[in-house]
Amino acid sequence: MTLIEQLKFDDNGLIPAITQDAESGEVLMMAWMNAEAVEQTLLTGKVHYYSRSRQKQWMKGESSGHLQLVKEIRFDCDNDCLLLKIEQQGAACHTGQRSCFYRVWDSEIKATTDKLVDAAGLYARQDILAALYNIVQERKQLAAGEKSYVKSLFDKGLDKILGKIGEEATETAIAGKGGNRDEIVYEVADLFFHVLVLLGYYDLPPERIYAELRRRFGLSGIEEKESRRK
Repeated sequence: MTLIEQLKFDDNGLIPAITQDAESGEVLMMAWMNAEAVEQTLLTGKVHYYSRSRQKQWMKGESSGHLQLVKEIRFDCDNDCLLLKIEQQGAACHTGQRSCFYRVWDSEIKATTDKLVDAAGLYARQDILAALYNIVQERKQLAAGEKSYVKSLFDKGLDKILGKIGEEATETAIAGKGGNRDEIVYEVADLFFHVLVLLGYYDLPPERIYAELRRRFGLSGIEEKESRRK
């Protein structure tokens, strides 16, 4: 029995599909698939969906280049919902965000990524580097003239971003030599932030760094360098 034969499509011939990063477990988006989209996904290894507004099948990334490569397909106990575990190339959301679910609702604070409000618990529920990366991507999409430090770095180009990383790395080294623990924390935070801007420049989410660190886990430094030569 094929996967399509087991699935329960609705009266319009559609089934909801939740897309999840295979490495981090982050939920990236939700869209619809018809039988043809499921079949094309299975055949190509690239996720296809069905657009209800355009009434046609489409492949994720066909125009943006932000492909979704299938790692695993699951379906729920009622056979009426799919879970796609994928490798996301670039951003999943059409806004340029890594995930479509980048906003958080709190009864006291409106949905926004303008401020990190730890006291409200907005980002106690997610990785802070991922949250900061989402903000970097959001600022990257701001219109010309809108005030934002991150936007100004992107506008000035790659050399400016790299220069800031060099500057912050130097200040981190100086703080380390000075031995003031609070100063070290402050400078490392600055360095991390500007590295996230560089990752945002290339649309590389922090999950890619986590995956590389997991790959190296348990390897000695000598073994790791040798693996790169091979």
